[in-house]
Amino acid sequence: MKTINALKGAGLGLVLMLAATTAGQSADLGAKDEPIKLAMLEWTGAHVSTHIAGQLLQKLGYHVEYVTAGNFPQFSGLADGSLSASVEIWLNNVGDIYPKVLAAKQIEDIGKLDLKTQEGWIYPKFMEKVCPGLPDWSALNKPECVQALSTPETAPNGRFLDYPADWGSRAATILGDNNMPYTAVPAGSEGALVAELEASEAAKTPLVMMFWGPHYALAENDVGWIKMPPCKEQTNEHCITPPDVDKIVWSGFGAKWPAAYAFLKALKMDATEQQKMMLAVDKQGKDLDAVVKEWIDKNESVWKPWVDAAKG
Repeated sequence: MKTINALKGAGLGLVLMLAATTAGQSADLGAKDEPIKLAMLEWTGAHVSTHIAGQLLQKLGYHVEYVTAGNFPQFSGLADGSLSASVEIWLNNVGDIYPKVLAAKQIEDIGKLDLKTQEGWIYPKFMEKVCPGLPDWSALNKPECVQALSTPETAPNGRFLDYPADWGSRAATILGDNNMPYTAVPAGSEGALVAELEASEAAKTPLVMMFWGPHYALAENDVGWIKMPPCKEQTNEHCITPPDVDKIVWSGFGAKWPAAYAFLKALKMDATEQQKMMLAVDKQGKDLDAVVKEWIDKNESVWKPWVDAAKG
């Protein structure tokens, strides 16, 4: 009887231990039956980062929804909790609302995505023969370089291909600050920027333009980055510096989904890997979810520490 009672006691202890463990895991996951709503912004790089986060959150046991959001409007959604998180916020382009809701503690910045960003002036590599002295900015002022980049619309100035007008850009300001003989001409769209870069590379047509990375075009075109001219003022309007990219969550996120919070804090994104996935989606027409799943299947050693952080 003692043996039977001992076994019963051991069995009861095991049941209680398993129950406690399960309860602990449930508490760590938090409100796992309520969807975590991830902001889907306008560019493919953010789509890649967001779907990597989403698929791995699903592996942890969460229900995930992807919600289309504008770059500035997303902060209203994050502030009131109708959006749960946004994993790729470029801090050079957050508008006036971001600092307000951050100061009001309606949102929380949970750290860097560690995405190595680039922004500035680029050129196809063959331009180093057209404008000797590149990548130094002063090479653009040489008469032969200005003439090579001149068009009927900009003559006698050279043509500088700028971001689309509604994006906002400092290129024209910086050209003016340094008395450079160039006219900034806005592109019609992101697609137009990429098309001009590809056409320039193919036909060896001189080109200097505003661009950023990560971008899929950088995975298939050999470009140089110009060493920028001095800044007239150390302000965003007169300077171009690679922006930080942070992860932002609704202020109640950590309390509601503790394990997901720990996971997103640990989440990182490598720019080279992101560009490869962007190329597959944007240029090769592959399905975003399939591309991300393939990356996850092949890179467990990369993302396992993020998941381990969530499991405590």
